[in-house]
Amino acid sequence: MIELALKYIPRPWLIRLSMVMRVVGPIIYWGNKYTDPIDGRSYRKFLPYGYGGRIRDNAMSPGTNSLERHRLLYLYLKISTNFFTKQLKLLHIAPEQCFHYRFKKLPNLEVTSGDIESPLADLHFDLHQIPLEENKFDVIFCNHVLEHVDNDITCLNELYRVMKPGGWGIFQVPFVGGIKKTIEDPSITDPEERERKFLQYDHVRLYGEDYPKRLESVGFRVETIILGKTLRQKDVNRFGIPKTEPLFICYKD
Repeated sequence: MIELALKYIPRPWLIRLSMVMRVVGPIIYWGNKYTDPIDGRSYRKFLPYGYGGRIRDNAMSPGTNSLERHRLLYLYLKISTNFFTKQLKLLHIAPEQCFHYRFKKLPNLEVTSGDIESPLADLHFDLHQIPLEENKFDVIFCNHVLEHVDNDITCLNELYRVMKPGGWGIFQVPFVGGIKKTIEDPSITDPEERERKFLQYDHVRLYGEDYPKRLESVGFRVETIILGKTLRQKDVNRFGIPKTEPLFICYKD
């Protein structure tokens, strides 16, 4: 049922429906086995989530709708950065529900959010041509977007352009270790073939171990962080985060 909903319900409606789940979910799934670090609430279980027959148990938090990767990113921001305390201008592409309203309320952040269609976004635009001036933002988040766009290098150039010198960003993608070179083929348009080749019906590429090089090709300096390996195993389990997923931190020097 989860897979069918994700595949056939339009994304703007999924976002609206998930807002309802955020209200009733914490009541239904209250417990103490898992904790969402984003809002601090605990649950007896997280919800299943996934595409293409690859449904992951205990993946989505009932209260924030956060997935494993969201909780990983939040912990990195909390543990390793001054994101929650320093005065920063943030560009948030494809804003995730679990972050959007929280970031908007933080007094130290001046947030601009953008997306091609999301009802959460302040601005609607195509990432290939961001309608904002260069050197504007201290921090940019653009997570699980680049696997959907026609030309990821053009989009990365745009993200680099609008980032301030000295700024940083996180541009997470579905990343498959063991694949040396990113797989992409613009001639594949059939949703089922895309799902087979790129793991999801609306993806146009599958990133491999060359992803940091793609980031560097537009000018970013890239630092790879595997936060899960620095945490206790009981915390990895309790927060429901991937132990070996890398975070690619991009700097504009």
